[in-house]
Amino acid sequence: MTNTAVPLTALEEICAAVDLDPRGAEPVRLAENQIWRLPRERAVVRLSPRDRLATAAREVRVARWLADNGVRAVVPLDVDQPVELADQVATFWEEISSHRHGSIKDVALALKELHTLTPPTFDLGALDPFVRVPERLAVAALATEDRRWLLDLHADLADRWAAGLPSGLSHRVVHGDAWPGNVVRIDAGRLLMDFERVSVGPPEWDLVSTAVRTRTTGVVTEDEYAEYCRLYGYDVTEWAGYDLLARARELRMTTYAAQHAARDPRWQAQAQHRVDCLRGRCGSRPWQWVGVL
Repeated sequence: MTNTAVPLTALEEICAAVDLDPRGAEPVRLAENQIWRLPRERAVVRLSPRDRLATAAREVRVARWLADNGVRAVVPLDVDQPVELADQVATFWEEISSHRHGSIKDVALALKELHTLTPPTFDLGALDPFVRVPERLAVAALATEDRRWLLDLHADLADRWAAGLPSGLSHRVVHGDAWPGNVVRIDAGRLLMDFERVSVGPPEWDLVSTAVRTRTTGVVTEDEYAEYCRLYGYDVTEWAGYDLLARARELRMTTYAAQHAARDPRWQAQAQHRVDCLRGRCGSRPWQWVGVL
C-alpha cells in the first residue's frame, strides 16, 4: 500500500470519463484513499485502489440512501459512477466549501440518527472489524517479534469475534469510522461523510470509537464522554463486549500507524509507541496517542 499521488494525466482521463474539468486539480489528502479537489467544478474526486470497486459503488448508494431518509450527508455528483481507470476506482462528490471537524456532541447525535434508520433494501454487507488489518501488518514497519505479537493478537480477537458478542443493542446500519473528522460542521449544521466502512452490525462498534478516544488515546475528556453518553443514551464501556471491540479498534489504529510508517519515517516513533502500549510497556491507559495522516 502506497500513498503516491496518481499522475495528473491519469486524473485527467478519470475526469474526462464523466465530462469534468480537471484543470488546476489540487490534492487534499493522499493516504489509503486519495482526495483531489477540482476547483473549476466545485467538486471532489475520491480515488481508491481498483480492488475496491464494490466498496466505492456502495459508498455512493449509501450517500443517496441517507439523503432519501433526510440525513445531511456529502452529496455524490449526478454522473455515472464509480469509474474504473488507470488502476483506480473514482467517485465524484460535491465540494464542501467551508467545514471543520464536528464536536463529540455532533458525533453522538449523528450516530443516534443513523442507528434509528431502517436498513436499506440493497446489501450493505456485515461488519468486519478487522478488514485490511492483515494487509497492513504485511507491509508494516515493525520488528519481527512485534509483528508476530500483533498477528497473534489479531487471531485471538478474530476468534472471539467469530464466537459471538454478548447480548447488546440490536444490529443496525453502522458508520464504521465515526469520529469528528467524519461528522463535520458546516454553516447549516452537521454533515456526515466517508461511507467506506458502512455496513450492518452492532451499533456498539460505532460507539466504541469515542470511548477509545477517551479511555485509550486521551483525546476526549471524561466530561466530554459523559455528555456523549447522555446524548446518545448509552455507555458502551458498561457493556460486556466492550473489551473485545475496544481492543479491535486499538489494533486497527496501531496497524494503520505502522503501515504509514513503512513509507514515511515521521510516523515510525508513533507506530512503535502504539505497539509498546498494547504490549504493556507504557503503563496504563490513556496513552496519549497522536493522530497519523
